[in-house]
Amino acid sequence: MTDLPHTRTRTVHWLATAAALAAVLGASALLPSDATANPAPRAESGKAPDPATAHYPLDCGPAGTKTDVLDEGAADFDGDGAAETVAVVRCRAQGGTPPSAVFVLTHAADSRTPEVAATLVAQKERMTVKDLKVHGTTISAKLLGYSTPDVPRCCPDKQRRVKWEWKSGKFALTPAPVAGGGISA
Repeated sequence: MTDLPHTRTRTVHWLATAAALAAVLGASALLPSDATANPAPRAESGKAPDPATAHYPLDCGPAGTKTDVLDEGAADFDGDGAAETVAVVRCRAQGGTPPSAVFVLTHAADSRTPEVAATLVAQKERMTVKDLKVHGTTISAKLLGYSTPDVPRCCPDKQRRVKWEWKSGKFALTPAPVAGGGISA
């Protein structure tokens, strides 16, 4: 039986994948300036923002496709007594697997609609996010990606566990070690 072209791994694929994953993880570590320890005052203290009511900075096409919240968790990351919500979100699709994004939501001072306080994984990174967990001030997840544009979007061929910890007023990204010292297939 002959392997399909996208199922054969070569050194150049591993190097390209390592470079792409490093770029994605590096970009994820650079947080927007609004991801600080001084969020806007809370409209509702004690209750985490409802991710179903938030407006997300996603490009869902010209038809304005709705978004789906795939996973969520909550914690009081900044210690102000009000919980923030972590949401894994993507554009709704009739078929296929659109990329996920991960946002941290807080209550806006003058609105019942939650606002995005931080973007941990942007839609443009073209990742699928699985296994979201929130524990204390730590968020963990598995990022699934693609070694080349030729890999079908249904079937990510790369994965890496990551965690973000709230430290010194921002989320610090820590990628987990990869088994065998290379990029995980």
